[in-house]
Amino acid sequence: MRIRATVAAVSGALALSAFVAPAAHAAGSSPDVTFSNMKVNKGSSMVVGTAKASFSVTYTVTHAASLPASDFATGPVIYRGSSVTSPTDLFASDDPGTCTAASSTVLNCKATLAFTVGGDSDLDNSEAGSWSVGGVAADADSNVKWVGGLGTTKVLRAAKLTADATPEPVKKGKTITVTGSLTRANWDTHKYGAYTGQSVKLQFRKKSATTYTTLKTVKSSSTGALKTTTTATADGYYRYSFAGTSTTAAVSATGDYVDVQ
Repeated sequence: MRIRATVAAVSGALALSAFVAPAAHAAGSSPDVTFSNMKVNKGSSMVVGTAKASFSVTYTVTHAASLPASDFATGPVIYRGSSVTSPTDLFASDDPGTCTAASSTVLNCKATLAFTVGGDSDLDNSEAGSWSVGGVAADADSNVKWVGGLGTTKVLRAAKLTADATPEPVKKGKTITVTGSLTRANWDTHKYGAYTGQSVKLQFRKKSATTYTTLKTVKSSSTGALKTTTTATADGYYRYSFAGTSTTAAVSATGDYVDVQ
C-alpha cells in the first residue's frame, strides 16, 4: 500500500499529525465532517509522463457546528481495493486542502494530487487505469476519518505520436507516404518506449478546413513505428491519431502539411 500524505499546520500553532494508513485509525473517534462535490482534475483523467505531475482537486466539506474549521484539516485520496479503509493501494494529497467558508458549517476546498516518476517513483505501470476517489480528515487529537465512494478517476500513462508525410510538394494523384511513431511513458524505466500493436488512425485536413477526416487505420509495429500510403488530392495536413486505451491517454500528432501541385 502506498500512502502519500502529510498534514501541515492549518491554523496558528495548531499542527496535525501525518495522515497514516487507514488501518492505524480503525478505532477511536473521528472528525464530524462529510465530503461532497469531489472533482479531480476538473473531471478529466490524470495523465502522467516521465516527470512529476500535479493535478488540482476541488471539493466541499460540511462540518458539525461544534467543530471549528480551524480544528481539522482535510484532503483528497484516490485508492484501489474494496474500500478506502482496506485499500490495496492509496494516494493522498501531500498537503491539506486550502478551504474558504461558504457558510458557518460548509467549506469549499482546493488541494493537489502529485505523482513523481523517476528516482523514488510514486507510480509503476501496474497502477495505470481506474481509481476510486475519497477524502480524509484529521483533527487536533490526531483522529482520522477516511471516506470512500466519492467517485472515480483515471491515472493514465502519457503517449507521444509523430507524423511525417512525404514527398513535399507532390503532384495530385501521386502517392504520399506517412510515417510516424507511437510511444508511451514507462513508469518502471522512467522513459518513453514503443507502444506496439495499437490501432492508429491516419487523418487528413484540407488547408481550408477546421476538422480532420479519417482515411484509414493502421497498427503500430513491434518498435511502435507507423507507415502507410495515401493518394494526394489537395493541399492539407496529415496526422496520426490514437484513441487511447484503459491505461494510456489518447494523443494526436501535429499535422504535417503537404503542398499538392
